[in-house]
Amino acid sequence: MSAAGRRAAEEKMRAAGAPEEAIRGFARAYDRLDAGERMLLASADLEPVPDVPALESLPDADPARALGALAVIKLNGGLATTMGLDRPKSLLEVREGRSFLDVIVGQILGLRRRHGVALPLLLMDSDATRTETLRALAAHPDLDAGLPLDFLQGMVPKLERDTLAPVSWPAAPALEWCPPGHGDVYGALRRSGILAMLLERGIRHAMISNADNLGATPDPRIAALVARERIPFLMEVVEGSEADRKGGHLARRRADGALVLRETAQTPPGEEDSFRDHRRWRYYNTNSLWVDLEALAATLEQADGVLELPLIVNPKTVDPRDGASTPVLQLESAMGAAIERFAGARIVRVPRTRFAPVKTTDDLLVLRSDAYRLTGELFVEPATEPLPYVELDPRYYRLLDGFERRFPSGPPSLREATRLTVTGDVTFGAGVRVRGAVELRVDEPARIADGALLS
Repeated sequence: MSAAGRRAAEEKMRAAGAPEEAIRGFARAYDRLDAGERMLLASADLEPVPDVPALESLPDADPARALGALAVIKLNGGLATTMGLDRPKSLLEVREGRSFLDVIVGQILGLRRRHGVALPLLLMDSDATRTETLRALAAHPDLDAGLPLDFLQGMVPKLERDTLAPVSWPAAPALEWCPPGHGDVYGALRRSGILAMLLERGIRHAMISNADNLGATPDPRIAALVARERIPFLMEVVEGSEADRKGGHLARRRADGALVLRETAQTPPGEEDSFRDHRRWRYYNTNSLWVDLEALAATLEQADGVLELPLIVNPKTVDPRDGASTPVLQLESAMGAAIERFAGARIVRVPRTRFAPVKTTDDLLVLRSDAYRLTGELFVEPATEPLPYVELDPRYYRLLDGFERRFPSGPPSLREATRLTVTGDVTFGAGVRVRGAVELRVDEPARIADGALLS
């Protein structure tokens, strides 16, 4: 059935208008799945990465020169479904009435003005995010740099778990498809023609990062480093903490010494404790990457347009909101995994200020609070270090509407906090302050009075 399943999936993509390179990439991933490949990375086959250079140790650079041949690419294909929304996550309000996208645009325009550089901004959108995102960008006509504002990531069929045939779901045909992970950014750049356009304009490097990480801004020191030392691929990493236990970490493969990225889905059964040991696996992927576009173009050309990355097989149901719907497999890849495809790839350790992704409402509360401040050019800076750790009861706070109801006057002050844990249904009044480590545990709905000090 698997050979027939692959042919059916290819024809489904072709009928939907997918480019042949995208179909070819999916077919190769399908064959690897059918052959039993799961790309699990056992701890015994890896060793921790030794000390790596810190951003602070890099020499200063002339910003105009360092950023003059750089493009900024933001991954913008996600919806805020984990928070109960069905619109682009980048349009979620994060601070002072501004969305992620507003802040990103402000940062880019500020760098252009300050340093006199073109600094194109491009978004990798999905079919689900493109229309609303481009409508929002229409409010920023000065962003135009003579290039398209976005390009589309691919979509691939979900596969029935038992047969590996493309799933059919007539009740909602859009649910038959899924993005192939952000590892598709490299192929999508080539298929869209954006890669060729950038090179024709003399843009040599790209910084790629997530739209929900407002700390990921172009740093001239890193831009100068990758240009000066001709580094084909560089990943920003942070030292691990309790919050990173589920994140992807860097390691060296014992067999050949190559840097590899290990994600949760690549951990063999029984090795979960090892994977979560952030003191052993010290360096964690921020998903902020710097890529030499000439090296990328050459690598893709040699690979017939398909950059094969470690296969991530995600078991889901065709309707993610219905656990009783058909079980499926989604074939994905992570863009950071490309580090092993580029000889001479490097990593650089950056401070936590450059890694502030918003994956949950826990993260959103910290970002909205006075633990951060927003500069005049919309750079997001911590107002305290270390930043507080927040864990809110998912029963009441996971979805945005429930979260907003419980902070009707805005977030509490977290500038003096180290930790806030809430178990139960707690509503916060206006002007609440949290100092030190605070744990709130209630069995019945409760309200924190206006102006209260929690310590």
